[in-house]
Amino acid sequence: MDIKNLLPIGSVVLLKNGKKRLMIFGVKQSNGKTGIEYDYIGVLYPEGNMGTESQVLFNQPDIEKVFFRGYEDEDRKTFLDRLAAFYAGRK
Repeated sequence: MDIKNLLPIGSVVLLKNGKKRLMIFGVKQSNGKTGIEYDYIGVLYPEGNMGTESQVLFNQPDIEKVFFRGYEDEDRKTFLDRLAAFYAGRK
């Protein structure tokens, strides 16, 4: 996925076949057990973080609907630029 298309933290989404919405609280996160990297990590909305067992790792194609797009500003743009440069260097 193109780094520039990542949803910002705070975005609220529904996954395909999902019953509850999730709020994204991190991007480009790895599963600590498998090392597999995902586009996002989210928690149930509106409950929020209730511990690691309630956190969900998922990718952009898993999203069925975006209910709310999180906050975006110059700091986020800088972050995405640095993240894109990091991934370009890994190729």
